[in-house]
Amino acid sequence: MGNSCVTGAPPALLGKADSPTFKWKVYGFSALLERGAIRTCSSPFHCGGYRWFLEVTPRHNKSGDGNAYIALSLSKPNRLQPRLNTIASCSFNVKKTHSEKLCMIPLEELLKSSSDFLIDDSCVFGVRILKAALSSPEKKPVVVSKKPITEQKLFLQKKELIKGAYTWTMDNYLDLKHPVVSSAFEIGGHKWYINMHPLGNQYSTKSLSLYLHLHDPSKLPSELGMMIEVTLSIVDQEHEKHNIQQGRFTFAGKNGWGWSNFIPLKTLNDPSKGYLVGSKCIVKADIAIIGSSNNG
Repeated sequence: MGNSCVTGAPPALLGKADSPTFKWKVYGFSALLERGAIRTCSSPFHCGGYRWFLEVTPRHNKSGDGNAYIALSLSKPNRLQPRLNTIASCSFNVKKTHSEKLCMIPLEELLKSSSDFLIDDSCVFGVRILKAALSSPEKKPVVVSKKPITEQKLFLQKKELIKGAYTWTMDNYLDLKHPVVSSAFEIGGHKWYINMHPLGNQYSTKSLSLYLHLHDPSKLPSELGMMIEVTLSIVDQEHEKHNIQQGRFTFAGKNGWGWSNFIPLKTLNDPSKGYLVGSKCIVKADIAIIGSSNNG
């Protein structure tokens, strides 16, 4: 993975000696294109003693040339610490958990009928981690095997999506000093809850932290995952300019998803912004189940 958005060069093709550490095959790729430029995160895969995620952003437009690209980035859960570096200059630490997005191929080129990158509406993404090393000098780097470690398949739906919304109203927000959770709510036959850290958690920078969790993940088969498109919002009660974060995440097992730096506390507490009216704070979750995932 890289630290810049590279344009003007064709995607590098992998030879047999460059087998990816992780391979992700997405079926129904056009469903992502139709649903916008929100990043889509894989299920976790393990490499070099760490847990990683590959993220795909369709219609990425930050290349500087006005074109839309398919972009990839690599991330790790922020509870994996301390500082970690990969050989391709991706640097991670407790608060920096994502690499920069790498523009892989112009979207227009991917969609050409002659393209070999999109076949029967399926597209394959991969990442090879060559070496991972903690910055501590006494720790030796882990050289990763060239053989593929993990393969995953993602099956996306275009129609008949299961959707739902939940609104959580707190009238005593200013009294909250510790993490709190919402009541459980049901969408798509599963129960969910929102976890809020009103003063931020150990990974935030003077920001409120907000996460979505499955209430009873044991009811989800361990070999399967649900691809969820989630929008979490802090409602602007006066101007309707809500603070919104969106993402597509795979829910499997006990993992939860969200943002450690959801909104700066300075912004949240600003009376002119409308996020707090007195001590009243409103959080909204919009959820759509857009597909399923499994290990190939």
